[in-house]
Amino acid sequence: MATRPNRVFEPIPQRDDSDPVPAVAGVALDMDGLLFDTERIYWQVGDTILQRRGHRYSAALQARMMGRIGTAAVQQMIDFHSLDDSPDALLAESDQLYGELLPELLRPMPGLEAWIDHLQQSGVPFALTTSSRRKWVDVIFAELHWRQSLTFVLTGDDVRQGKPHPEMYLTAAEKFQLQPQAMLVLEDSGNGCAAGVAAGANVVAIPNEHTRQQDFSGAMLVAESLLDQRLWELLR
Repeated sequence: MATRPNRVFEPIPQRDDSDPVPAVAGVALDMDGLLFDTERIYWQVGDTILQRRGHRYSAALQARMMGRIGTAAVQQMIDFHSLDDSPDALLAESDQLYGELLPELLRPMPGLEAWIDHLQQSGVPFALTTSSRRKWVDVIFAELHWRQSLTFVLTGDDVRQGKPHPEMYLTAAEKFQLQPQAMLVLEDSGNGCAAGVAAGANVVAIPNEHTRQQDFSGAMLVAESLLDQRLWELLR
């Protein structure tokens, strides 16, 4: 497989909170914890792995791992608990557990179908921008009727730098053929929010039970759920 070249990103001027929000011309959707309640599964996976080694999973560790890709995510676990495992071995163990739990425990987040219907009716292009690897995206989206409505799918396999680095959302803006300032990013985590803000996009944070205490600095709105009417108004 060809190695992706390192990309150099110029700093993006941050949007001033007093600036009017441009008309939304593209919507970038995170997946884990925003569209689907997978963070609950990741918590169970992480706790099982750590209990085997005499530790427990925690909100502090989860916040460090969120948005990071593959071995970079499990490296956070290794560093946090000074584990002797290699990143590749720990990722393989995590994949096995996640694959076993996913079919049984996967649930959509509240309001998902209504939000997707609203997006489709708005006519605004929307895409998936997730740090999850493509193999898990394919499993989760296998039976979803609206997958074909996605303008594109960006996964952790498609970028070199995970969130909070802005590469995911700068790449999304390129694929939308938009300036980042015309893109709306929906995120549930502090790292994801930071990535969108650093890219210069308009970010709406929608925290879940695992992320409510994280830092959403720079978000234009912290919404209650996908059903929050303040979010829906952005596409009217």
